[in-house]
Amino acid sequence: MNNTAHTAHPTGYAAGVSVTAHALHVPGADGTTAGAASALFTSVAPERACGPDEAHTVLGRKGLLYKEDSTRLALCAVHRAFGLPPGKLREPLPGAAGTAVVVSSNFGNVRTVRDIVAEMRAGSGHDVSPLNGPNASSNVIASTLAIRYGFTGPNLMVCGGATSGLDAVRLGALLLRAGRARRVVVVGVEPDDEVARGLAALRPGGAGLRSAAACVVLEPEAEGPRLGSVRHHARPGAPAEAGAPAALRLAAPGTADISGGVDLTDHVGETYGALGVLQLAVAAAWLSSGERSGGALITCGDDEDGYASVRLDPAGDRVPAGAC
Repeated sequence: MNNTAHTAHPTGYAAGVSVTAHALHVPGADGTTAGAASALFTSVAPERACGPDEAHTVLGRKGLLYKEDSTRLALCAVHRAFGLPPGKLREPLPGAAGTAVVVSSNFGNVRTVRDIVAEMRAGSGHDVSPLNGPNASSNVIASTLAIRYGFTGPNLMVCGGATSGLDAVRLGALLLRAGRARRVVVVGVEPDDEVARGLAALRPGGAGLRSAAACVVLEPEAEGPRLGSVRHHARPGAPAEAGAPAALRLAAPGTADISGGVDLTDHVGETYGALGVLQLAVAAAWLSSGERSGGALITCGDDEDGYASVRLDPAGDRVPAGAC
């Protein structure tokens, strides 16, 4: 985890955290497959998501040179979360000052690292393009988001395995509750280039990696579904729920039968470090779409990295802040 920027502490401390905006950007995912996961996903993400090679249709062409697939997908997810028109912004987003960025990705820049090492082995460091060199840092995704949209708050990158997405959410909530940020943009993203797919295939059940990005915007005590505490546990089953039973349960890959929930990987494929944020975006969209009773319980992880869970409740419900 890299911490590359800080801002002065905003005054006040947040007791509760709300999800005020959300977006999914999963190229190629549609409603052609059957099952609960497909129906849920398409109901909250009806519009087509372009691939990284078409990111200019969302972001404009300027500023995309030497940007990796994961960075382009993350930019598209943030662009859609804020409902921005196509093209590059001419000025920072309103409220960008004091907005933090937390990104989760385990394979985000592995292809660049491989390519740079190959170039240096074949020649020398002089053969590495100065435009491509910054991509060797995993934090390039988070820093690019901050630069492009003018976010001046803390800037974090999380590469923590199967629970990484919800770990990023937990860190975002901590920044708000500690008064370190006024708003937090949390992104989960993974590419599916040949290097990332090769590494994913080495993990148990890691075959079939899918490029995906999701974004959720967290704000203190705002209008939107309310976030509980992210809790870690060793077994697949989620820990005891607070409040009423969850109406929607999003399960970790392969544990739907254990937890009685919906496994989104059945529809979109393996999204690894992006999954926790993707699940939270789906749950927030589901809770915000019309009359929804009950909350959502989200679980991601695996037997090797452990499991993490968080509860999301409808706007207006009082959720204990706890230690996120």
